[in-house]
Amino acid sequence: MTHEQLWVFGLLLACVAAFIVNRPRMDVVALMALVALVLGGTLSPAEALAGFSEPSVLLIAAFFIIGEGLVRTGIAYRVGDWLVHKAGSDETRLIVLMMLSVGLLGSVMSSTGVVAIFIPVALSMASRLGLAPGRLMMPLSFAALISGMLTLVATPPNLVVNSELERAGVAGFGFFSFTPVGLLALGLGIVYMLFARHWLGTAPRKGARGERPRRRMLELARDYELEGRVLRLLVRPDSPLVGRTLGELQLRTRLGLNVIGLERQRHFRMALLEAGPGRELQAGDTLLLLCDPLQVNFLTLGHEHGLESRPFREDSFADSSREMGLAEVVLPPESSLIGKTVLELGFRTRYGLHVVGLRRRRRALGTGLDKKLRMGDTLLVAGSWKAIRQLQGCSQDFLVLNLPAELDEAAPAGRRAPFAILTLLLTVGLMISGLVPPVIAAFIGCLLMGAFRCVDLESAYRAINWQCLILIVGMLPFATALQKTGGIDLVVQGLLALTGGESPRLVLASLFLLTALVGLFVSNTATAVLMAPVAIATASQLGLSPYPFAMTVAVAASAAFMTPVSSPVNTLVLVPGQYRFSDYLRLGVPFTVLLLLVCVLVLPWLFPWR
Repeated sequence: MTHEQLWVFGLLLACVAAFIVNRPRMDVVALMALVALVLGGTLSPAEALAGFSEPSVLLIAAFFIIGEGLVRTGIAYRVGDWLVHKAGSDETRLIVLMMLSVGLLGSVMSSTGVVAIFIPVALSMASRLGLAPGRLMMPLSFAALISGMLTLVATPPNLVVNSELERAGVAGFGFFSFTPVGLLALGLGIVYMLFARHWLGTAPRKGARGERPRRRMLELARDYELEGRVLRLLVRPDSPLVGRTLGELQLRTRLGLNVIGLERQRHFRMALLEAGPGRELQAGDTLLLLCDPLQVNFLTLGHEHGLESRPFREDSFADSSREMGLAEVVLPPESSLIGKTVLELGFRTRYGLHVVGLRRRRRALGTGLDKKLRMGDTLLVAGSWKAIRQLQGCSQDFLVLNLPAELDEAAPAGRRAPFAILTLLLTVGLMISGLVPPVIAAFIGCLLMGAFRCVDLESAYRAINWQCLILIVGMLPFATALQKTGGIDLVVQGLLALTGGESPRLVLASLFLLTALVGLFVSNTATAVLMAPVAIATASQLGLSPYPFAMTVAVAASAAFMTPVSSPVNTLVLVPGQYRFSDYLRLGVPFTVLLLLVCVLVLPWLFPWR
């Protein structure tokens, strides 16, 4: 072994050790390694910095932005709504549906792009079901990696192996040649994750987040004892109010009913909508009213107006609404609102928000409409998310005390959702057709997201996970260094010498292990480039069909489950899942062994030796 090889392998082992102990942070370790390779004379600055122009890195950044467009238009959360609706509170069903969705979508587009899109969906579902994010992030990563085994175009290694077969003078794989193996792997992955998720724990890591989690709207509704002070009235089909707007009806003036929201069935969920004057009532709508129930004549409401009383549900403000929410504000000592009643504030006129609750010294004060406000009183306001966002810093008379966690799930560009779907379909279509390179297709998607106002520049730059990108860019030069110094060839020759070539299945197993080992440190595409010729040459020497050997390399190149840096897919879920290096080893190694058994036992049956 040469001095250069010793230096590169030593540096690589030092990086792995730093990743295991998680000190310093992984992206910092990657940058330190990049600098060391240049200072040690192994790579030139241009070679070390080539990762910044790597198409896969740019593709990941572009899909972060496309994913942000799906979030801001509410599409990502609607997928989550559908999954949660189908799964209910059953975590098992949720994992199965999510892994199937990710696997099938990833079979026709970039797996890294699919993960970037589904991360906010998974985080939202974990929050709503009270799960630690890590319970869903690892199944998401596994499904995305397995998706590369489903079709010929699912991942670059498949195409690399296919091209090598054609260069060797034999027919390449068909589009669905990978599908039987991929479906078997996906099924095994789902079953495996249903058991292995318990190894990830049920609570976030201590110290993983220094911030106190924000309260949700359901908690705020309970704190202000909205039950008993908020009335729900169902609009019957025979109601004379159907087809008329709230502005026309003037319910507050005529009946003393202050409408603060409107529940309406939308697809798979009950949405809570803003009660603006232009909102037209439909049969089946449920009005949320702030009033004193003792002063309401329910007989008049039922007989003359076709309204039917319904029990108030505290979670009415928390039912997956994307348009309306709650916020808590406090009166500071210098507030000019002190001494006024809630009715005198004109909150609805000035800010477009309804005051639905009042607390003093942590005690709810009923309706509080006729009580004079004091310093330190807190008000609960309801209205559109846009109006709630505008509260911050818009007045010296109050301070925004609590913005609920649902604010992150709101859709500020909800009306642009059809354009976001069109952009996603066009981007995926371009990637599948091959009319333009994948990274160019992703850039087109980014530009269209901006042109359709699904994202703005500020949200686009904020959406990119720079820590993830720096980690990938910093580790990519190792592939060049190992190739340049002959380190990979050295490992390949040593491991192949151990097989002896006596048993074809033993050769397949060693080939899988070798490919998976190289894939720990080198990108899966580079791994396929290096190992595909070895696989085909080995089959030729043994006088056997090259297809089981080539397929073994393709599957093993996608089996990058064992470290957070062996695939961008793993790196993407590292931070949101709050994982350690050891989590990938604990879950990745057993599943990699399962895939090895699939290759050894199933591939010779699907692709006979002769």
